[in-house]
Amino acid sequence: MKKILMVLALASCSIAGMAQDDAPEMKYSVATNSFWSNWFVSADLAYSAFYSNEEKGRGYASSPFEGFRSGLGLSVAVGKWFTPGIGLRTKINGVTGKNVISEDSKTNELKYWNAQEQVLFNLSNLFCGYSESRRWNLIPYFGTGVMRNCTVNDYAHVYSIGLLNTWKLSRNLAVNVDLGFNLSDDDITNAATTNHAEYATSIPTADRYFSAEVGITYNLGKATWSKTPDVEALKALSQSQIDALNAQLYDEQAENDRLKNELAAAKSRTVEPKTVTVEQVCAAPVSVFFELNSSRIDSRRDLQNVQAVADLAKAKNAKIVITGYADSQTGSSDKNQVLSQKRADAVKAELLKMGFDEGNIIINAEGGVDKLTPAAYNRRATVEIK
Repeated sequence: MKKILMVLALASCSIAGMAQDDAPEMKYSVATNSFWSNWFVSADLAYSAFYSNEEKGRGYASSPFEGFRSGLGLSVAVGKWFTPGIGLRTKINGVTGKNVISEDSKTNELKYWNAQEQVLFNLSNLFCGYSESRRWNLIPYFGTGVMRNCTVNDYAHVYSIGLLNTWKLSRNLAVNVDLGFNLSDDDITNAATTNHAEYATSIPTADRYFSAEVGITYNLGKATWSKTPDVEALKALSQSQIDALNAQLYDEQAENDRLKNELAAAKSRTVEPKTVTVEQVCAAPVSVFFELNSSRIDSRRDLQNVQAVADLAKAKNAKIVITGYADSQTGSSDKNQVLSQKRADAVKAELLKMGFDEGNIIINAEGGVDKLTPAAYNRRATVEIK
């Protein structure tokens, strides 16, 4: 057993080191989840080492690996994360414990269970920000509950603190290592009532035990968090589009004034007036934004502007140019070229749904760019009339 625990400890250190060497992660703010999201269940194999008041002053070996004070058990838990950093779980563990009234493992043996409600703090998310790609999470916890000595039918309040480590294997599955300390406010091992009254002491009662658990955690339903919209970025983008439209409106007004002046000058001459017809199609490019590393449109509201451009192009029998872009700060050049093409094709597909003629659509793919700040603005496709 000692060799097994030493191997587990070394493996934990190695995996934790690997996790810390990962490349910088993309972090973002998250929205409050629904009640049914971010639930989890876990099951562990538990190793426990007991320390009771009956052993005070008897010179027993204190190593947690001594057979007279340790044993194997099981634990199960169900819980929910209310934010990426704070959660609750209900945990039950037990099966076999030890009185520690002697150095004889059989004499010490008892049956017990320990049920607690525990508060979890994910320090990785609290201090480093939430990231879906993070593999290792460091989670301290504390809790309280009830412990029962089934051998003598005795109950006691119990308190716990511990450190939970999880390593993500997939979106819904993780390996966990849980190290905990439990303290009761009563002589839960109850030596005086187990036909061993000679071991009872007058020392104030407060039994305790350490535990080391290894198991798996499975996330139920949605296991990730939805990102919140960047309001300031949206405001900045909207303002830039308004500025562009205002500039075009100013140019149109200037052109109209010029034409009016020409017409007035022509009327003042004795020559036959000429009829001048000016037709100009002018529309500012509109943007359709996409999720990170995806060709899925981030907001369907962007398509309202695309519909307006399509209607104007139909009326003037003009062509539409779609240009796809990717964020050059994310992904390789080849990957961004493919991604920008997919984003342009995704907008083309929406135009076809709107009834626009495919023969009047021109597709461009610019690959990864850094034209706009912040970088998220570059994850887009533009639509404009040619």
